[in-house]
Amino acid sequence: MIVRQFINWVRTASAGERAEATRSLARAWLISNLSEDDRAAAEGALLMMLDDPSPLVRKAMADVFARSTSAPAAIVQALALDQPSVAIAVLEHSPLLIDADLVDIVATGNCETQCAIARRGSLPAPVAAAIAEVGSAAAALELIENPYADLAPFSWDRIVERHGHLAAIRESMLLLEDLPAATRAALVGKLSETLAQFVVARNWLSADRAGRVASEARDRSTLNIAACSRGDDMRGLVRHLRETGQLTAGLILRALLSGNLDLFEAALAELSELPQTRISSLLHDRSGASVEALLRRADLPESTFAAFRVALDVCHEIGFADSAGTAARLRRRMVERVLTQCETDGSATEQLLILLRRFATESAREEARLFCEELVAETALTSHAPQHDELIAA
Repeated sequence: MIVRQFINWVRTASAGERAEATRSLARAWLISNLSEDDRAAAEGALLMMLDDPSPLVRKAMADVFARSTSAPAAIVQALALDQPSVAIAVLEHSPLLIDADLVDIVATGNCETQCAIARRGSLPAPVAAAIAEVGSAAAALELIENPYADLAPFSWDRIVERHGHLAAIRESMLLLEDLPAATRAALVGKLSETLAQFVVARNWLSADRAGRVASEARDRSTLNIAACSRGDDMRGLVRHLRETGQLTAGLILRALLSGNLDLFEAALAELSELPQTRISSLLHDRSGASVEALLRRADLPESTFAAFRVALDVCHEIGFADSAGTAARLRRRMVERVLTQCETDGSATEQLLILLRRFATESAREEARLFCEELVAETALTSHAPQHDELIAA
């Protein structure tokens, strides 16, 4: 009886009145002890209201049914496909939508609906992958900031590939402590490309100079990332570097001259396709023949062999880096020893000598910067310490 009266009344009621009445009927369907006949009649009336011309009416239903596990499935499905102002609450919260439904809506929906899905709690990997693959930049940002989203490594990489040129995306991703090292490196690569294109467009640097500066900055950042990476994370980083053409002799030499044995071993293992335990034993064999054979198997330029041998010898003398901070910086003593040897050897190419001279300049400047910072810190500490005469007077 009540449902029949409702149907007759809504024909002449205003949109606002219809919305409130529909909201009440939806709540009654959820929480009232309706008989089976009344429940069926109420559901029929609510299904009819899906055709109401006013989105206020449909939004009233969506607000009531959005979080319910007992809502009528057919109504929830229809609301999820409605216009964004109606669908958002259902897309963001409804437990009745399965992965296939959400993936389809991501593929066919607009930015608003994609963002709503990206905010869902307990977002499964297939849905997250769909957003990473075809979602807007705004949806990708919502996905990154959703702590309940399950993103596979390839989804992270796809977001970087599609949206890594956007500062907001990069900043949000780099704040994540558990972001894979390979993904961090890909973000750094995107940033380097963006900055290089910017300075060339402004005519601040030539394309060649901008490319070289960006490449050097990317290599320094890669060392910083590698210094904090271990195990599978390191292997994933090295694999990414090889696939993107960044695992060069220059980068590997930089790793060794920074004392980063982990990156050096992982790089040689990747290039030589030998187990890393085997690499480690060969590197600790002080005979030059085994090291040279390893470098040759890794297909590194023969002109760099002398530089690698001298760097390894110095590492054995002074030790490898023992912290993330030291593993990310070129070691001046090592660089100067290698440069001196290569300058007197005669077998080094001009390109290698240029690279080593750049390393020497960089390591000298870094050492000077650290010295000045320590000096300033000591001065500040001394100025705040109580003076001897003041302590006696006290």
